Amino acid sequence: MKYGKTQIFAGAGAAPSREGVLLRGGLFRCAAGEGRWEALNAGLPENAEVHVILVHPTDPDVIFVGTQDGPYRSTDGGDHWQPLGFPDRGVMIWSLSVHPTRPNIMYAGAAPVALYRSLDGGDTWSRLPKAISPAHCERAGFDSRVLRITVDPNRPDDIYAALEVSGVIRSSDGGETWSDMSAPLIALAEQPHLQSSVGGRHCGHCEGMLDSHATAISAAAPDTVFLGLRMGLFRSDDRGANWYDAEIGRFSPLTYCHDVVVSPHDPRIMYVCLSPAAFSDDGSLYRSDDLAQSWRRIDHGIKANSTLMALSVHPSDPAQVYCVTRGGQVFGTDDSGGSWREYPLPGGVEDVYAVACR
Repeated sequence: MKYGKTQIFAGAGAAPSREGVLLRGGLFRCAAGEGRWEALNAGLPENAEVHVILVHPTDPDVIFVGTQDGPYRSTDGGDHWQPLGFPDRGVMIWSLSVHPTRPNIMYAGAAPVALYRSLDGGDTWSRLPKAISPAHCERAGFDSRVLRITVDPNRPDDIYAALEVSGVIRSSDGGETWSDMSAPLIALAEQPHLQSSVGGRHCGHCEGMLDSHATAISAAAPDTVFLGLRMGLFRSDDRGANWYDAEIGRFSPLTYCHDVVVSPHDPRIMYVCLSPAAFSDDGSLYRSDDLAQSWRRIDHGIKANSTLMALSVHPSDPAQVYCVTRGGQVFGTDDSGGSWREYPLPGGVEDVYAVACR
């Protein structure tokens, strides 16, 4: 790897604020322990909207980002970027994933909902024509999007896509065909405490149960899928055929879940980002050491200033964990939560969705 110190990356979108001021998007990098952010733009689209950052699991100098004009790749740790052989122009990429056993295979998720696959490590891509949105909660003015793509390490032909806002779809043949796994989530929304709607979508009170943000699968739990969404953390122990509430509220007063991650170092360790709502002034990071049976808060001594959006575990050092809030605050630990340091992004950088480290 080019750099000796841990490098932290954060990605932001460019969108009008509630005051009508254009927020600054882009990709940023800083060295852990220093806190000076550097804008990375050599080769990226102007005012890039970066909603996902992926450090390649076998080569940390290779980094992918999703932008408003498809995926881009850097082979020098982020200094320079090149567009990839993508079949469609002007596509907003919200998710990227590398196959856990065949790293030459990659997947990308877009808005409006679409899925793409590469068979050559990201050089060229093709659209998966049968990966379409079930359209449970779509509305005019909001492009439903693929926020997470997860390949099951136990069943490497099984792929799950979390759709915001339209539930979960699954492929059992490597992406050739897809099935809607959302019916049990809609059924759960009949329970009063799982009903939620922000208005304008035809699915009514079930909208909160279809507001999917992240999926995660552990090698230690065959056939089990974890799903983070507006109403909390849910799981399926039968590949999405049925879902049930993991009852994260037993451990946290905050239950809006925007990210759930299995540690790359121990398949029993998991992390979740919890907040009050999509737009809020609070957030917290929880860790489980027993595959989501119990949880404990680990971000002590630091206060999230807005909704906690994403987290990243260092690929070679399990003691390092970094989080990002929607309002542009990054904070991390290098001692498994014993202490934390804040890395606020430059002024005007908000609508932050992505964080990564290497």
